Amino acid sequence: MGDGGGATRVERVALTLAAADLLVRLTDLHGPLMFHQSGGCCDGSAPMCYPDGDFKIGEQDVHLGDLQVDGVGKPIGFWMSASQYEYWKHTHLTVDVVKGRGSGFSVEAPEGVRFLIRSRLFTDDEYRAMQD
Repeated sequence: MGDGGGATRVERVALTLAAADLLVRLTDLHGPLMFHQSGGCCDGSAPMCYPDGDFKIGEQDVHLGDLQVDGVGKPIGFWMSASQYEYWKHTHLTVDVVKGRGSGFSVEAPEGVRFLIRSRLFTDDEYRAMQD
């Protein structure tokens, strides 16, 4: 079956419904948001959510995509450090939320929840589509 001539767009990062719902509430509290995933141990391996622009993106950060959330006017950018990206470049990431306390620097911390990443490897077809 053909796809009508257009290439299928493969996203590197997505959201669960629970994470999207939380992002609507957090945007109401903090304004536009962004994510950064730095890697490392402990909370460094969790995606951190900041008011957009509060975390300074550098040349060593990779933009994985912009998350579209119903009820949020501006897409939420998702960035990852280049060193972490080298480990995760073959992986689809899904931002989820669970009960528990994460880092005090991430805007969801006062809500008694924390963001986390669920991952799976891209299929060969998905990975090839991203290379085009």
